[in-house]
Amino acid sequence: RHQCEREVASDVVQRGIATGFGREHLEEQAAACQARIPGADVREGVAESLPWVDGTFGAAMCPLVVAWMSDADQGIGEMARVTKPGGTVAAAMWDIPGGGLPMLSHFWRAAREIDPTLANEQPRAGVREGDLVERFGRAGLQGVTGGTLETSVDYADFDDYWQPFTGGAGPATAAFYASLDDAGKATLRDTVRASLPEGPFTLPARAWLALGTVPV
Repeated sequence: RHQCEREVASDVVQRGIATGFGREHLEEQAAACQARIPGADVREGVAESLPWVDGTFGAAMCPLVVAWMSDADQGIGEMARVTKPGGTVAAAMWDIPGGGLPMLSHFWRAAREIDPTLANEQPRAGVREGDLVERFGRAGLQGVTGGTLETSVDYADFDDYWQPFTGGAGPATAAFYASLDDAGKATLRDTVRASLPEGPFTLPARAWLALGTVPV
């Protein structure tokens, strides 16, 4: 994930960054970003109401965030608003229903072995093919194109893979993990572990991409 985020966002981090999701950790995320990139204009805010005036940036990019917006169309519209005419707007989101994020697939497969009644997570914005492109069109962006970003994540071992789940990574996985007692958490861990290789391993990841231009 972090590699994909860097590839999409590297050209705009010097101009300004808004943190629009994970609100319970907003202050620490902003502080960490400011420390990593001292020259960036880091502000706390939400994606649906960005704290910049119209036409502030030459580009606005949103890697792996659209699915967590409360109103994805409004958030994309805000990206277009703060981008100068002729500037680029881009977003990427994991192909979750298409199996493009095996890191999560292994977790949920094991979860459903433990609880077969577990309902499928409600579809989120941006996770199906073409969804971002459609939303960019509705935002009035021109020359909209779609594509995919392919990356992979290397894990030193199973513990390296599993640690984020125990720390609350992802609202849905965090909620399910927290709902289990200690025995249930151990069973979940063992079930997931049985589906993955011993020692170091690599998992691929695929995200949908959309790019568009703000009308001049």
